[in-house]
Amino acid sequence: MKKTKLFSSLGVVSMAALALAACGKSNNDNTNEAKTASKFPTDMPKKEIKEGGTLKVALETNSPFTGIFSSELAITAYDSDVASPGNESLFDIDDDYRINDKGPATMKLDRKNNTVTITMKKGVKWSDGKQVTAKDIEFAYEIIANKATKSQRYTSQLATIKGLKEYHEGKSKTISGIEMPDGPTGLTAILHYDTLKPGMTNSGNGYIWEHAAPYHYLKDVPFKKLESSDQIRKSPLFYGPFVLSKLVRGQSATWTANKNYWRGRPKLDKIVYQVVSQESASQAIKSHKFDIADVVNAQWSQVKGTKDVKFVANIPLYYSYLGFKVGKWDGKKDKNVMNPNAKMGNKSLRQAIGYAMNTDQVYKHYTKGLSFQVPTLIPAQFGDYFDKSIKGYTYNLKKANEILDKAGYKKKGKWRVQPNGKPLKIKLMAMQGTSIQEPIVQNYLQQWHKIGLDISLVGGRLTEFNSFYDKVQHDDPSVDMFMAAWGLSSEPSPADLYKEGAPFNMTRFVTPENTKLLNEMDSQKAFNHKYRVEKFHEWQKYMFDQAYVIPMYNAYKVMAVNDKVTGYSRRPSQDSAWYKVGFVK
Repeated sequence: MKKTKLFSSLGVVSMAALALAACGKSNNDNTNEAKTASKFPTDMPKKEIKEGGTLKVALETNSPFTGIFSSELAITAYDSDVASPGNESLFDIDDDYRINDKGPATMKLDRKNNTVTITMKKGVKWSDGKQVTAKDIEFAYEIIANKATKSQRYTSQLATIKGLKEYHEGKSKTISGIEMPDGPTGLTAILHYDTLKPGMTNSGNGYIWEHAAPYHYLKDVPFKKLESSDQIRKSPLFYGPFVLSKLVRGQSATWTANKNYWRGRPKLDKIVYQVVSQESASQAIKSHKFDIADVVNAQWSQVKGTKDVKFVANIPLYYSYLGFKVGKWDGKKDKNVMNPNAKMGNKSLRQAIGYAMNTDQVYKHYTKGLSFQVPTLIPAQFGDYFDKSIKGYTYNLKKANEILDKAGYKKKGKWRVQPNGKPLKIKLMAMQGTSIQEPIVQNYLQQWHKIGLDISLVGGRLTEFNSFYDKVQHDDPSVDMFMAAWGLSSEPSPADLYKEGAPFNMTRFVTPENTKLLNEMDSQKAFNHKYRVEKFHEWQKYMFDQAYVIPMYNAYKVMAVNDKVTGYSRRPSQDSAWYKVGFVK
């Protein structure tokens, strides 16, 4: 189960298939399709399973997957998906994302002593037969915190473990706050904090890493060479139900049953992940090329009548967004630094861009209601943490023009100029996707041109997936704003996406108010649920007003599953539980 935050991409996951807004069918059709999706089950029917068989899974992307088989180093959803048959989390969860004791390890919080004790179960073994140990738990933190690995997972939240910051800065060769009371080969690791946080009982909280790394297998690989090593790229060790047995780099991965799996032999013999382009997705489903495949929502009408297929669905913890670059990442100080003179630093400019977007029309119409606009950066799935009073940036060209006029962005001919009278040219970076990605982005450019903003694509075209994130991560000066997406963690705190010390804060915005609110929602006071909810609402209102990041849409994630498959589920407690999946007798 993957609980850590990952990049997804606009236009490359199933929910992200878009098209140009225009006249067409009535909204009643859209509503009906959304109602249909809401009635889809989250589970395949439970039936008697036969042993063996090969399950084929589609990985829908127009780019090769990078194949970094390490949770500590991987950053893309594709790598996470491909690794999922082997890459099991330390902890199992319930359907509310609360950590329980049913997984490979147990966890105990001690608020009096500010410690978290993680204990591996005896018999949880790496695929080479070695027991997973306390050192493996600790070593994962070393990989993340050692600067030589250049891991994007090191955040100010993880750095609340005592000694992790000193290790990261090279002041210490060990992490003082991770205790192994029975020694490195024991089963227990105790994490020491200054204070515990209210979200720590939930998976994805950002303060506790939920994976281990095989120290005995990786210890001789220099940290700086770890990401490119064969141990990570070709022959990774996992303690999950399957072992990577064959890899066609960037294209396919074949997983075979792990004979050392602690829960017993999985039902399937093999799981094969195979890359297929988004354009080919619907045809692949109709021709039964795969046993499990994402439905591209814009192609729903093409596949909905397919025989011998069952559709399962859920609304994932996800949102796409428009981000504005207002600073850079300082690698020496491990923090985001705002540029006071950033082109996109004016709040009015960002707000106007948001109001000029016809987001709801585009997604609802062209995915038949299977995709929908989201108003805030906290999804509705988080219950009362979601502030339903915020309506988001709804389409309003008049308001957009008024905001720009008032802020001094006057028109000089066709285009508006900056308040200082200088020309204003804005570069948008958007990612390649399905064949309809180009027209959807052109649609947004047209909307912005209507309010006099000279916005065009970086390089004059959509950007390839891997190049896109390389430019975003490294703050390429050619990028003023960008469209991307998050797969969210299952604890609602947004701190490790938007804090000053968060590498994933890709817009690089840092303000005292943002820091204050993020600290308050994860403070000791926030153990009081009512207080924490209030702070979440304050933060959402603040982010809506500041518009450094404008949320765009979420969607039903619909999967087409061979009706002879059983044990497959989209419920949080069962997601990626590959050991339960098999074919019907």
